[in-house]
Amino acid sequence: MKLNLVTPRTGAQWVREGVRVFFKQPLALGGLFFLFMGILSVVTMVPVIGGALALIVLPAATLGLMQAAALALAGTFPMPKVLFSAFMHGKAKSQAMLHLGALYAVAFLLLIGATVVMDGGSFAKVYLFGEPITQEMIDSDGFYQAMWVGTLLYFPLGAMFWHAPALVFWHDVPPAKSMFFSLAACWKNKGAMLIYMASWFVLFSMVSLVVVTVVSGLGGPGMIAALVAPLGMLLAAMFFASIYLTYRDSFVIEHRVDTQA
Repeated sequence: MKLNLVTPRTGAQWVREGVRVFFKQPLALGGLFFLFMGILSVVTMVPVIGGALALIVLPAATLGLMQAAALALAGTFPMPKVLFSAFMHGKAKSQAMLHLGALYAVAFLLLIGATVVMDGGSFAKVYLFGEPITQEMIDSDGFYQAMWVGTLLYFPLGAMFWHAPALVFWHDVPPAKSMFFSLAACWKNKGAMLIYMASWFVLFSMVSLVVVTVVSGLGGPGMIAALVAPLGMLLAAMFFASIYLTYRDSFVIEHRVDTQA
């Protein structure tokens, strides 16, 4: 496994191919994404430690969606069990994925902790516990500072863990080393990654704008919400399907990825 450099235009290609991969198996990939969200939601309900547990299992669950995309690309229907792939291939892989998840949880909570200094924890409560945004928060400079600090800090954090689940699971790279390789791959292919993220942002925005424009003349806010939410979830499923493509093209893979469920 070696780092592969791609052109910036590859970022747009990842988006287009991600959409095509989704429509190869739309029911399976859509259903798996809803199951993915459901599992994380249930885990967060665990008293006291639910939020941290969700962060720990997130890399493993993301790996499951990547495996599902690989299966769909190979023409195979991914079954629900693929979402638990990280824990179905031996104790060593399971422990490595949980170790990676623990590193992610610690890093993310430290990031959120950094925002508390800005606004006393208002942004953290909104982000972690879903507390509603109040007028007082909107009027507070500290809240916006915390939001921007959190966003900017998440870019390097996200890059460190972007390819890490695939490297740990498919290539047995130690968790800490996989974070370094993931960060290096994202940095070396930063042009493609920037276009990739920008393209998804534009696509999400355009779909939302079209829905609001068309539906606003036919119904009220309730109808708009009823359509925007499921369409957003489907686009998110396509986005997660495309993550596998960013990994596939960012490394020269010396052996074929196992596409068995």
